[in-house]
Amino acid sequence: MRRQATTANLRRMVLGGIVLVLVQAGIGMVVNLDVSIPDHHPGAHPSNYFGGSFHSLAWAVAHGGLALAAHVSLGLALIVMVIAIAIRALRIADRAIGAWSTLAGCFVIGAAFNGASFLDFNKDINSLIMALLALSAVGSYSAALFQLG
Repeated sequence: MRRQATTANLRRMVLGGIVLVLVQAGIGMVVNLDVSIPDHHPGAHPSNYFGGSFHSLAWAVAHGGLALAAHVSLGLALIVMVIAIAIRALRIADRAIGAWSTLAGCFVIGAAFNGASFLDFNKDINSLIMALLALSAVGSYSAALFQLG
């Protein structure tokens, strides 16, 4: 009985991950269509990627408008969530579910890095990669959800 409850909890977490990645992708489309990232803002064109990205993210939340601030904030929360899902899946599920969940988490984190790169350098390719990685995360989580039964 305990195993079934634990599996049901993981299933809800994975489904939540799918929904939040889809919501994040939807907000990302709004940002892509309606928000212009200025060429010069704190963090733009950094010599140190991580330092510049930190400043870009802080600028986006504080001054980037509602859609961009929501996209960045949800992205940061998603990073925490996907790590929690991967850890939980690796601890309680079989290897395949753990692998799919970990892969999905890596896709989300990769999308986040491309989002930061988009803020830093304003290159369209980063936006495309972000969207493709989000779709890949949804596919991976779907495979994990299927195997969870």
